[in-house]
Amino acid sequence: HVQLVESGGGSVQAGGSLRLSCAASGLTVRRYCMAWFRQAPGKERERVARITGPGTTTYADSVKGRFTIAEDNSKNTLYLQMNSLKPEDTAMYYCAASGNCLNYNYWGQGTQVTVS
Repeated sequence: HVQLVESGGGSVQAGGSLRLSCAASGLTVRRYCMAWFRQAPGKERERVARITGPGTTTYADSVKGRFTIAEDNSKNTLYLQMNSLKPEDTAMYYCAASGNCLNYNYWGQGTQVTVS
């Protein structure tokens, strides 16, 4: 049974930082394409960052240079370090896993990030 459990969201002022965590069970994160998505009210879901292997990461243009995705294989956990946060980063953030890097089959429950 696969579970992805996000944590680390919260409320922060613009310019601040947060680190999101996604603890995985039932799958090994280093064997999957892992990603962070976000969805704000009234907006489409957006993929924020993806990691497909050691050192192989991609980012949405809106977060490049501010967000960093990383894995800790010893903890089987995915992270998203978010710096220089902006009000437009406000959204529910989800981690997701894909076996083929195309279709994300497993999703967490989400963690809310609010930037004011």
